[in-house]
Amino acid sequence: MSAELINVLAGLDWREIGIATVDTLTMVGVSLGFTVLLGLPLGVALFLFAPDQLYPQRWLHRLLALAVNVVRSLPFVILLIVTIPLTLLLVGTSLGVAGAIPPLVIGAAPFFARLVEAALREVDPGTIEAAQAMGATSRQLIWRVLLPEALPGLVGATTVTAVALVSYSAMSGVIGGGGLGDLAIRFGYQRFETEVMVVTVTVLLLLVQLLQSSGDWLVRRLSRRH
Repeated sequence: MSAELINVLAGLDWREIGIATVDTLTMVGVSLGFTVLLGLPLGVALFLFAPDQLYPQRWLHRLLALAVNVVRSLPFVILLIVTIPLTLLLVGTSLGVAGAIPPLVIGAAPFFARLVEAALREVDPGTIEAAQAMGATSRQLIWRVLLPEALPGLVGATTVTAVALVSYSAMSGVIGGGGLGDLAIRFGYQRFETEVMVVTVTVLLLLVQLLQSSGDWLVRRLSRRH
């Protein structure tokens, strides 16, 4: 490592970078929790109410699919702005970590729901039919058959969503959402501090790699058990 590079790194405000990293992890962690909480039942409903599935409800399925598709079609930067009134109503501010979480959840939940629906479609129909033949109730069918059988796919969907949330959290810096994205914009872009931009991008890349590797490892473990 050259002396010039060492001097550049030494001159960075690592405390600020550390705080921004923690803020990004907080945004991703909290929003991922709410995304799974909202997106999982939505994905199950999309699967169950489809015309060719267990409890076909054509119009309800179309309504849910339309709502999901509308939100997914909006660029996240636009969604950040559109949801400011709702964010203010829910958390009292549109800035910082708290202000970024509602739009992150709104943007990611429909995306996750579609991944859940796709994972459930991979469940062997024979397994479902066997459970129905044994007299399984709807609740038992969902919690003891569908979700356990689709678990590797659901973990994979959660991993993909977590990686997407890292990207979304960085974009939230455009409206002062906090975290590494905000740091990159305020210092790296507006003040032309290239070294800050490089460090924040590197941290984001490492975070994505860690999430993806961990998720892939867990999917492999669960797949072996199945």
